[in-house]
Formats: sequence, structure tokens, C-alpha cells
Amino acid sequence: MTGMIKANGRQIARPPLTIYLAAPRGFCAGVDRAIQIVELALAKYGAPVYVRHAIVHNRYVVETLKAKGAIFVEELDEIPDTGAPIVFSAHGVPKAVPAKARRRNLFYLDATCPLVSKVHGEAERQFGEGLEILLIGHAGHAEVVGTMGQLPEGAVHLIESVGDARAFTAKDPDKLAVITQTTLSVDDTKEIVSVLKARFPQLVTPRKDDICYATTNRQDAVKRIAPACDRLIVVGSPNSSNSLRLVEVAERAGCPDAMLIERVAEIDWSAFGGIQRLGLTAGASAPDVLVDEIIDAFKARFEAKVETVTTAEESIAFKLPRELKEMPAL
Repeated sequence: MTGMIKANGRQIARPPLTIYLAAPRGFCAGVDRAIQIVELALAKYGAPVYVRHAIVHNRYVVETLKAKGAIFVEELDEIPDTGAPIVFSAHGVPKAVPAKARRRNLFYLDATCPLVSKVHGEAERQFGEGLEILLIGHAGHAEVVGTMGQLPEGAVHLIESVGDARAFTAKDPDKLAVITQTTLSVDDTKEIVSVLKARFPQLVTPRKDDICYATTNRQDAVKRIAPACDRLIVVGSPNSSNSLRLVEVAERAGCPDAMLIERVAEIDWSAFGGIQRLGLTAGASAPDVLVDEIIDAFKARFEAKVETVTTAEESIAFKLPRELKEMPAL
């Protein structure tokens, strides 16, 4: 029997709804490690722990850590001379940042995702081999700023689109290498790389795809459920690159209306009248508690059943900095 809800003082039937819950979704190993680093630093050293830039691109996570004693800053200049630890965000930082911290004798912990560090290493190695470096990514994104900052100014050329790939002029067409931001659209990136390879056949590409496993898996899961959905919600913050890409992927895969929502309070319920199938996923920096909030809100308004659609299993975990390794996991 269909459940009932109360509206305007009378009982009305709750409409049926199937929620297709994408898996994998939410936290990736790099995000989980970065948050653990802040929490373990707070447990070991006490508050405050300073964090340069949002540890991950999610407001709920940042506010939760603030409540525990983390202080977020954009630049080291905002931090007083202190013995308190400073954590660098999961997105990575330009080389100038740890160098400045060392000059000031500041104690820092690097929460850069190891898969971002892998891209940094590629860039340095290729530059050392005399190659001109192309970075596919989004201007101004923290990860892009950090990656470009591994090399001297002007050594890395940012390619944001197919148009940029077609317009780029190489110093030597036979001495080019390409790296990518880890959170891009897999399909968009393939298209850009294809254009570059057609123009520069000797282009050196990464030995292993720079787009991280979590980004790829979450996009694959969305592609699986999107064609069956009337609407699709991506839980994530508007400054989260991988979350924004999931919205684009859903629409391209056939969902008529995909949207990014940070918290349940943002939902415009008038947009969900008459739907029968809802897709639901979360970006790699969004915790499951935010997904659960949204499921509960739909269950209060619909006779909702949840079907988890799994396209991959994830078991990757990254090591913590040695300063925190003796700490018990939280």
C-alpha cells in the first residue's frame, strides 16, 4: 500500500519513487586521507591546526573541522609564527609554499593526494628531459595552480579546451608532453588529447592516466544510471571540479535534468513533482551523511525505494605522513 503524507490538513498518497544510488560515490582515498591528517593532527598536537586552503572542496567538511579546532587560511602570510602544525590541502601546492614554510621554520604536514603528487613528478621528469609541458585543466583551480607551480613560471602551458588544443603553438612539435588535472571529464580529456596527438604525433602522454581512479569510477557509475532517470542529483560543492563534471556527464548520458546540490535545504521540491526515477550520487569530497539527508527527505515525501547500482569496487587507501603513522585511526 502506498504511504500517506499530510498536506493542507488532509492525508494524501505519497507518490512512488525509485532512487538509483550510484556506487562508487562520495569520498575517495585522497580525500579520506586529507581529512584524517587534519583530525589526527588535532588529536596529537591539539588546536589550533592551520590548514592552507580548503582541505577538500566541501563546505560541510570544512565547517566540521573548524568546529574541532582547525583554522583555514588561503596563504601562509595569514599564519603567525607558531609551533602549531600547518596542513597543505589535498589539491597540492606550488613548490614556493613549502619553501616559504621552511624559511619561517613552520611545521607542516602535506595532505596532497598521492595521485596529484604523481602528476607533479611527471611534470618535473618531463621538464628535466627537455620537453615542453601541456597541462589539461581548469584555470585557477587549486590543483592546477599547484601543478603549474612545480616548475618555473612559463614552463607549463594550460590547455582548457579543444579550441586551446587546436590553437597551441609549440616551440618544437617533437618535444611535447601532456599531463592532466586529476578531476576532469574523462570524455572531454580524451577529445583534447586526441586533437593534440593528431597535431603532434610525438606527444608524450602519461604512462598511466592522470585522471584518478575515483573520478573515472564516479563518472562511469553516473553514465550507468543517468539514462534511466527523470532527474539526477549530484551532492557536492560548487567549487568541486569532480562534482561539476558529474552533472555534465549525467546530462550527456541522457538524464534530462541533472543538478548540483550542496545540502538538502537547497532542494526546490517543485522541480521534483511527477518524477518516478531519481538518480543520486556524490562528488569525491562529499561525505555520505549528506547523501543520507537527501534520501531521508525524499522518503518523507515519496514512497521511495533505493536501488544501489554498483559499477566498481574501491579498496584503495593511502599511507599517512610518518609524523602521524603511530596515531590510531579515527
